[in-house]
Amino acid sequence: MAPSKRAVVLLSGGLDSATCLAIARAVGFVCHCLSVDYGQRHAAELTAAARVAAALGAQEHRVVHLDIGQFGGSALTDSTIAVPTGGLAPGIPVTYVPARNTIMLSLALGWAEILGAQDIFVGVNAVDYSGYPDCRPEFIKAFEDMANLATKAAVEGHPVKLHAPLIDLTKDDIIRRGNALGVDYALTVSCYQADAVGRACGLCDACRLRQDGFSAAGQTDPTRYQAAG
Repeated sequence: MAPSKRAVVLLSGGLDSATCLAIARAVGFVCHCLSVDYGQRHAAELTAAARVAAALGAQEHRVVHLDIGQFGGSALTDSTIAVPTGGLAPGIPVTYVPARNTIMLSLALGWAEILGAQDIFVGVNAVDYSGYPDCRPEFIKAFEDMANLATKAAVEGHPVKLHAPLIDLTKDDIIRRGNALGVDYALTVSCYQADAVGRACGLCDACRLRQDGFSAAGQTDPTRYQAAG
């Protein structure tokens, strides 16, 4: 693959998206990272995204400000809805943000077309996840199909490829893959309710999945937790 081939990488600042960026870079893409300030509870993950983009050699990192949180409907955007801390439960949790991945991928698609990039990377996972419907392979395939109907680039013979390299990996597999690619997970923030300096709560679904992943991988979790002071 030519080293100048471009890709847009969605980068949240968490463990999965950092690994996804490392994978895109490892296979030869020049990576243009996109984060979205969508009205989430804290800005710590956006700060983490900037750290990760710099550490992993992204060509550039942009943050789009689009307050979908004004509609509410999710514990991640509405402070009146409590983030669950009782452990993983069946069903789609209240941390699901309506249309979030659809919106983020649409923004990535638009930027990719402007850049002349035919590849988009997203760190969604359908194994160790919280039951979100927009993390499933069926959604990724449907969005790619839509993208290739909706864009000038695709109509003119330059279709887009949507890469979800983590889609069928367990969290410990993701961590091992990232370590092999030089990801410093201490730079990332996965917690749904991290404090202002990025310390994790240790109780939400995202924290539990992260902790379990490091444990299963036989590695030390570098996350800073609020209880640790």
